[in-house]
Amino acid sequence: MNDTWNSVLWGQFGAAIDMLERAIRACPEALWGDRSRNPEFWYMAYHALFFLDYYLSESVEGFMPPAPFTLDELSEDGILPDRAYTKAELLAYLEHGRGKCRTVLAALTDGALQQRCAFDWLDLSVAEMQLYNLRHVQHHAAQLNTLLRIHGTPAPGWVRKAR
Repeated sequence: MNDTWNSVLWGQFGAAIDMLERAIRACPEALWGDRSRNPEFWYMAYHALFFLDYYLSESVEGFMPPAPFTLDELSEDGILPDRAYTKAELLAYLEHGRGKCRTVLAALTDGALQQRCAFDWLDLSVAEMQLYNLRHVQHHAAQLNTLLRIHGTPAPGWVRKAR
């Protein structure tokens, strides 16, 4: 992939990750751990981070998120983690995802972008998979900002381009 497109894709993908980070950081503890909310704030953030990591993987086989996270998020039974993950844990996972994203995008070639992605059920090229993943992150960042506003917490502002 040429340098211009790599820069553009990272600028927008990184901005979506930055917006997710801002929402996580802005969440007050009372909302973070409120087990009566459905969906729970922390869980929605975790879900976005898990799939950011998963969709950046080269294959389904061999994927394993970093500890303390598990593959339960892939369960069709809707298994939830047995506890609310902390902000610190999710911010560390976010940094893992940000680094993985930069590495994956930097390594993309024109040939690789045209191949089918590893997730057969999505029927997407690798190029389209990157945009799909970006949209998924942004979708959940927007949901988290909405939860913040409903809770009476000012939501962080728009990020134009990755830092």
